[in-house]
Amino acid sequence: MGHPPLEFSDCYLDSPDFRERLKCYEQELERTNKFIKEVIKDGNALIAAIRGYSSAVQKFSQTLQSFQFDFIGDTLTDDEINIAESFKEFAELLHEVELERSMMVQNASDLLIKPLENFRKEQIGFTKERKKKFEKDGEKFYSMLDRHLHLSSKKKESQLQEADLQVDKERHNFFESSLEYVYQIQEVQESKKFSIVEPVLAFLHSLFTYNNLTVELTQDFLPYKQQLQLSLQNTRNHFSSTREELEDLKKRMKEAPLTCKLPGQPTIEGYLYTQEKWALGISWVKYYCQYEKEAKTLRMTPTDQKPGAKQGTLDLTLKSCVRRKTDSIDKRFCFDIETNERSGTITLQALSEANRRLWMEAMDGKEPIYHSPITKQEEMELNEVGFKFVRKCINAVETKGITTEGVYRTVGSNIQVQKLLNAFF
Repeated sequence: MGHPPLEFSDCYLDSPDFRERLKCYEQELERTNKFIKEVIKDGNALIAAIRGYSSAVQKFSQTLQSFQFDFIGDTLTDDEINIAESFKEFAELLHEVELERSMMVQNASDLLIKPLENFRKEQIGFTKERKKKFEKDGEKFYSMLDRHLHLSSKKKESQLQEADLQVDKERHNFFESSLEYVYQIQEVQESKKFSIVEPVLAFLHSLFTYNNLTVELTQDFLPYKQQLQLSLQNTRNHFSSTREELEDLKKRMKEAPLTCKLPGQPTIEGYLYTQEKWALGISWVKYYCQYEKEAKTLRMTPTDQKPGAKQGTLDLTLKSCVRRKTDSIDKRFCFDIETNERSGTITLQALSEANRRLWMEAMDGKEPIYHSPITKQEEMELNEVGFKFVRKCINAVETKGITTEGVYRTVGSNIQVQKLLNAFF
């Protein structure tokens, strides 16, 4: 079975499923790294010890026999089948000539050890450095995001705007690190097909060329060698074109990440925080949510699972969505939903104001209705005292308000305007 493909679009959402697929690639890369180390170790033993030459070849043959290539996707091309079976062919050939070998291969280190070592250090090592940067930027972003979402909405508008800019900057840095890491790990996965096999093939060719006792076997090996070289060249050519496509996809993802959604995916998905009431108080729990607009289904997967907890994925059917009033909660970016499966409202917190608008648009969300506490008709009509108050307000605006910022020239803060309206009513 091959690994599921990694998409650049997954970098923007950073879903748990994306992390699991990324872990499969990391495990495969680590397994390849260990395999290369074993090949290098065995090759050095073969070069250094003539007496242990036969046993070293047998160990080398077993190492090749035990390794199996894993490719992306469910089906393999003819070239990939040839490459996947190449080590088995090598192992069988080594087994046939084991008793006939008696002479060390010249220049084996330059043909085998150095290319594999360079690939392991330059490609796999560089990929590990990308991984460290990806994990570091991710921890930094989510740590800042958690602190940001705990900011009180009562803070100054300038402080909130500065905090929003810092979070957006860290989100952008983490997004770029994720793209670079996915690009690099896929490049290694593609290049290993020929970067690992070619040195082994060159080593074997040198071994048989300089061993007079295996000339006949070397001639028999040439047709397969030519077929494998053709497959390797085809794979290398495909790698070059694939790399150009990856670079183009990465560039488009940087320019417009939200427009690169693949067909069949939910209408909107991402992280949301849910207000949950416990016996000892209220806590905010982080979920990865996926909403399908046509079916009005919301799937909520907990991400901060506590030890011993049995909380699983929630599948809910949406009834309504309303933006939460600013003065009704000490959190920002909140909105309420009602579902068929749960009684009462569920309060959700988005990651930003723009993110809340996206969720509400997908859920056909509505603005809250403000009710006036005045119920009697006579209380709603202005008397002489009321008209006098209005006249004073008009005089104040005409004498001072025209030159005062926030009255006519510049729109005032929405939060402050809302508080004044609430205080007035």
